[in-house]
Amino acid sequence: MHGHLDAAFLPPEYPQFFQRGDGCRLWDVDGNEYVDLMCSWGPNLLGYRHPEIERAAAAQAAMGDVLNGPTPLMVELAETLVDQVPHADWAMFCKNGTDATTLGVVVARSATGRRKVLIARGSYHGIASWSTRPDAPGTTPEDHANTDYFDYNDVGSVESAVELAGENDLAAIVVTPIRHDIHRDLEPPTQMFAEGVRAICDRTGAALVLDDIRCGLRLDTRGSWEPYGVRPDLSAWSKAIANGDPIAVLLGAEPWREGANRVFATGSFWMAAAPMAAALATLEILRESDGIETMRRAGERLQNGLREQARAHGFEVTVSGPPQLPFLSFAHDANEERATIWTGECAKNGVYLHPYHNWFISVAHDDASIDRALEGTDEAFRALRNRDGAD
Repeated sequence: MHGHLDAAFLPPEYPQFFQRGDGCRLWDVDGNEYVDLMCSWGPNLLGYRHPEIERAAAAQAAMGDVLNGPTPLMVELAETLVDQVPHADWAMFCKNGTDATTLGVVVARSATGRRKVLIARGSYHGIASWSTRPDAPGTTPEDHANTDYFDYNDVGSVESAVELAGENDLAAIVVTPIRHDIHRDLEPPTQMFAEGVRAICDRTGAALVLDDIRCGLRLDTRGSWEPYGVRPDLSAWSKAIANGDPIAVLLGAEPWREGANRVFATGSFWMAAAPMAAALATLEILRESDGIETMRRAGERLQNGLREQARAHGFEVTVSGPPQLPFLSFAHDANEERATIWTGECAKNGVYLHPYHNWFISVAHDDASIDRALEGTDEAFRALRNRDGAD
């Protein structure tokens, strides 16, 4: 196995292979059932095997999926997204988050004729060489030569990075809606940071690219920085937009359209029609069900329960993140030893979450599922407390 789907990165209690999913539950190949708080690392938005989405995708697949060109669904989906997302005037479809964020960088460079891209230290924007860490195996120093770094939520750090890159050579600033680096608590953007990055891009003519791969459709259907009153020039979406069917999209504002028109970007499966049918169904169901509020309430129920359990068992924890993307860390746990033991115990007790990556809530997480998850986390706290006592 490779990448984030390799269970070798997780405690030994975690399974590597799965048999099926339904709603917010997973079953591994040994028949163990889990309340899934990772949601396939984000794509599961409305519930595994959602019947309306499955029907929409199957109906289109019966007529044709990967054809010589797109079906009219591409136009319908593009229009739906442009109507939904205030900053967007056009759409480019692709398959994965890395596709969409990299398209954003390519379009920004095409439009500006510049080279440099700024990203926050520790942020993840996919596996393309421009966005991986400088010492990533399989890459060369030249791959990273046009990427410079700033600190999230620090406008002064962004200004310093701009000075290093040179205003006249700055093509884009790529930023996540919240700070969701691994191995740390989640952190919302400050209003000053969001407005400051927007002002810097306005001043320099660089593109503000919002990487909405993880947060998109969970925080706000219009784009995750819309509540801050800050609109990007380009935004990258994937994961949840088709409830697990493989599709991604770069949305852009009108001034960046010609830059997008000039690039050659394609993939054998990028225009597949069945995922577009699934995306249209997902967007409609999310709107009609007020799914974001449903996820927020479920996430709050989980977060509040975890805080109460930790206090009851004598643990100091931080429960961070918006409720739809929750996370828990232990105090004085620099090597994540407690987090690893606790999450392993959670898995043994039928709760699938992660020791150092943010979790995800879906619309399918009802009160009964959250309560079942809290039963498992409570048992895990108890086992950790007994282990600490034995030590």
